[in-house]
Amino acid sequence: MTQRVYNFSAGPAVLPVPVLEQVQREMLALPGVGASILEISHRSGAFLPIIEDAEKNLRKLLSISDDYAVLFLQGGSRLQFSMVPMNLLGPGQVADYILTGSWGNDALKEAKKAGETRIAWDGKAGNYDRVPRREELNLEPQAAYVHFTSNETIQGVQFAAEPEVGDVPLVCDASSDFLHRPLPVHKYGLIYACAQKNAGPAGVTVVIIRKELLKRSDPKLPGYLSYDVHAQNGSMWNTPPTFAVYVLKLVAEWLLSEVGGLEAMHARNKEKARLLYEELDRSGGFYAGHARPECRSLMNVTFRLPSEELTTQFVSEAKKRNLHELKGHRSVGGIRASIYNAMPLAGVEALRDFMEEFRRKNG
Repeated sequence: MTQRVYNFSAGPAVLPVPVLEQVQREMLALPGVGASILEISHRSGAFLPIIEDAEKNLRKLLSISDDYAVLFLQGGSRLQFSMVPMNLLGPGQVADYILTGSWGNDALKEAKKAGETRIAWDGKAGNYDRVPRREELNLEPQAAYVHFTSNETIQGVQFAAEPEVGDVPLVCDASSDFLHRPLPVHKYGLIYACAQKNAGPAGVTVVIIRKELLKRSDPKLPGYLSYDVHAQNGSMWNTPPTFAVYVLKLVAEWLLSEVGGLEAMHARNKEKARLLYEELDRSGGFYAGHARPECRSLMNVTFRLPSEELTTQFVSEAKKRNLHELKGHRSVGGIRASIYNAMPLAGVEALRDFMEEFRRKNG
């Protein structure tokens, strides 16, 4: 099969075609190296510029100052659920968690194993259909940190801006909307993101941490679980995920050179999301969106149809139109269209047109 479908998978997700084409060209042998990226040493003169450029590209895209370390780790966001409290939550301290969906709850479960936690806000009563208003946050002024999930892929709920937490370090799981818009990194203590949504393939996790927080890492921590150890070793304490770092570097270059930066990417993402949400809103309830309009995700558009039978029919007929991976997460059902950075506008337009046609025939 050579024809590419429109892949609405929540992750691992669609990658930019120019990046895939470059990977294809260079897979057998990196230019000037004579060996594949899959074969070369992580300490070789061929790979070191790759990981250095990956960091430089991220620093340029996000305007990351020298006050922050950029780490390339493994283990995905689930490992970060544990590493964050193990490094930042000291004895006698408490960490605040803002819960807006499934991933925030999973992060809290792991944090409880490492230390004392509080729930600063929980959207469970509304089935996680929104983010909190500023006055709803019950924050501990002396908390070790405040953790939130910027975009909940399962519920389709997203923060449009950072929660205000005062002087307490703000920690963000940005896995599913990393690089979708500019970020005021200076407002954060730590940002982590597994790459397989917006930044590259599965296998690498980016951690951006304010250097002063590295001092909190207990020297007794196992080496791989210490941010400070990774920072001191330039993400080379163990063999990094070389291929994933290489692709992340290419994705960042694509954002810089072909897209024109994160402001331009954000504009694209807002336009793609607008097309689908407008169809939801004019469907007269045939398509019932999960998230409240003011909290809708630009990355994951989630909605239900009037019946399970119609949902199954929708997924089946969409696939015949080359619109793939639209079934909602098993925990909430319905439909989920993940429209990350690399999803082309044409794919979203094709889905919008199909939704309109399906509604006319079955509404």
